Amino acid sequence: MLGSAGSDFVVLLASVLKPVDDTRMRGKFAESLRARPRVRVHVAGRGPERQDGTSEANETSVVQQHGIFEGSRLSLGRLAAQWRYWQLLQQLKPALVVVHAPELLPLTLLWQRLGRSRKFIYDIRENYALNVSTQQVYHGYLKRALAAGLRWVESRAARRAAAVLLAEASYANELPFLEQLPAGRVLVLENKYQPAPDEISAVQPRALPPPGEPLCLLYSGTISELNGVREAIAFAEQLHAAWPGGVQLTIIGYCQQPEVLEWLHNVVVQKPAWVKLIGGAALVPHQQIVAEIGRSHVGLLPYRPHISTERCRPTKLFEYLAHGLPVLATPNPLWGALIREHGAGLEVDFARPLDAPALVAQLRRANFYSDGIPADALWASEGKKLWLLLDSLF
Repeated sequence: MLGSAGSDFVVLLASVLKPVDDTRMRGKFAESLRARPRVRVHVAGRGPERQDGTSEANETSVVQQHGIFEGSRLSLGRLAAQWRYWQLLQQLKPALVVVHAPELLPLTLLWQRLGRSRKFIYDIRENYALNVSTQQVYHGYLKRALAAGLRWVESRAARRAAAVLLAEASYANELPFLEQLPAGRVLVLENKYQPAPDEISAVQPRALPPPGEPLCLLYSGTISELNGVREAIAFAEQLHAAWPGGVQLTIIGYCQQPEVLEWLHNVVVQKPAWVKLIGGAALVPHQQIVAEIGRSHVGLLPYRPHISTERCRPTKLFEYLAHGLPVLATPNPLWGALIREHGAGLEVDFARPLDAPALVAQLRRANFYSDGIPADALWASEGKKLWLLLDSLF
């Protein structure tokens, strides 16, 4: 059994754009792995390094972090990240690599071919080719070439990976190259919520404020037009006039779209009394997002309907459920069913003008989380599946 005896078992979890304290890599995978004796975990991703090139992590920690990338997503720093990743592979000599970014797959395949008994797992966090094709980040020939290249390298890597992990169950039907793999090599590990080691878990759902006090709304995670940041502000503005005591909207997260960020800064300047921005141009530590969840009354999921997100259950939904935070979400059959199952909130069409007085009355009448905070929103069940997989491989 992995980690039970013998020399240390070294695992490298690697991405490029995701930060070294990323909630899936560091908060979920690394925390699950470090629970076993003699397992040493390293996490590589976005994060500054010291001048001597070593990571800023505590060298005695069970989990060590290595910053291999900094800068914008379209910078040449992504090429430098490849070199730093290759150096880590040579330095750490991991028994297992978990690849969390498709751009690291070519070097991982080379590393595997140059050694004996080297194993890697590919963690598919998004339908990357679909995103490139539909989200208008890239255009023209570049978009088509990137999508085709991604699908090719993913298909090749999936055949040589010890296992393929899926952050969303829907990917099993969306990704044709998975059909070639034995069922036992494909495992769904959803992005459920993993509390921090020192976090005191919520035991009671969040209550709405009494009349006369402001309603605290929260928009957290990736800030983008597709994720509905414009709709969140328009919604809050309409509700502000109808809720006794007004509303306070906190937007916390990272924004990769310069034009959206500029617009957002202008909004905050115009409405400083009830709109607050945390992060924006900078990554925000996850514990700070969790703290804002604890201070909020309602979480917003104003996603615009889009083919790249309609079959996914957002990470922030599990975070809100795990804290008993009432949710207002764009109508969607997949996450709507989860919200209804737990009495966690209401579906709101953010694209239409809001009947604010009617919504206020509906919120006042609602009894959210009548059966308590749902245990199935937590990562514990996914962590057990991860360990069963690793024990079968080693």
